[in-house]
Amino acid sequence: MTPAANPTAVPAEWQDFFALTKPRVMSLVVFTGLAGLLAAPGSLHPVLAFTAVLCIALGAGGAGALNQWWEADLDAGMRRTAGRPLPMGRMRPTDARDFGIALCVASVGIMGLAIHWLAAAILAVSILYYAVIYTIWLKPRTPQNIVIGGGAGAFPPLIGWVAVTGEITLMPVLLFAIIFVWTPPHFWSLALFVQSDYAKVGIPMMPVVAGEAATRRQVLAYSIVLLVVSLLPWWVDGTGAIYGLAALGLSAGFLGLALPVALRRSGHDQGDAMRPEKRLFAFSVFYLFALFAALVADRLILGQG
Repeated sequence: MTPAANPTAVPAEWQDFFALTKPRVMSLVVFTGLAGLLAAPGSLHPVLAFTAVLCIALGAGGAGALNQWWEADLDAGMRRTAGRPLPMGRMRPTDARDFGIALCVASVGIMGLAIHWLAAAILAVSILYYAVIYTIWLKPRTPQNIVIGGGAGAFPPLIGWVAVTGEITLMPVLLFAIIFVWTPPHFWSLALFVQSDYAKVGIPMMPVVAGEAATRRQVLAYSIVLLVVSLLPWWVDGTGAIYGLAALGLSAGFLGLALPVALRRSGHDQGDAMRPEKRLFAFSVFYLFALFAALVADRLILGQG
């Protein structure tokens, strides 16, 4: 897709630039990155720890801005995103592009200079993964876009962990895997009740291409896999009982909410259409916050990590 917006738009307000960073998404990114940093063995000076988390936030915000710059025409065609700064003509496309590039470059450069270049390299990969591989290549071409592209959102705890330890080990890879597996049922539960938006602009999301029934089955399948993967850090003795019990309870709850989604024939047959999907989507956000909070609690209370 080529970016499209009003090229003569007046200079944007700071609120518009902030909206480009996708603050809701960034809150998850920042929290999981911070959790990875706090759960890692060892420690960073508080100023350096703050700098590392800030770089993760800047990188995520920059990638989000580039995503909105590239998809401005698509956003204009979808009810859920039509109010963003570029579709509304509140910002010049070049301003959004330059803002995104500046944030991305600054995040990687500061991470490399202040922390180390391994963390900076992983951060750079995560930015390219989202802004280029997912946004430009995968999203408009395959219904598996969110499966493969889900890796972009899985990097933050890995980056936070590596910022502390300076090496990639099994535990941060497992944290990456948890978010990677969590992303499809989280996103498809949203896609099921906004599928008409994606269909209108020609994005081949799973419900649009494969249909609701297939999407619902896959939501359930990934929820089962998530139950197993979320317990792996405990099974390999990387965490203690606080995390293990939290992962078991939260993942069982996730699976319990995925079952009615999988069993529902259509989301358009009742006045409260998509209610199971909305419940699962809302819980999936809580799930990730709670799971990584338990990871941090395990480290701080039991000394695991």
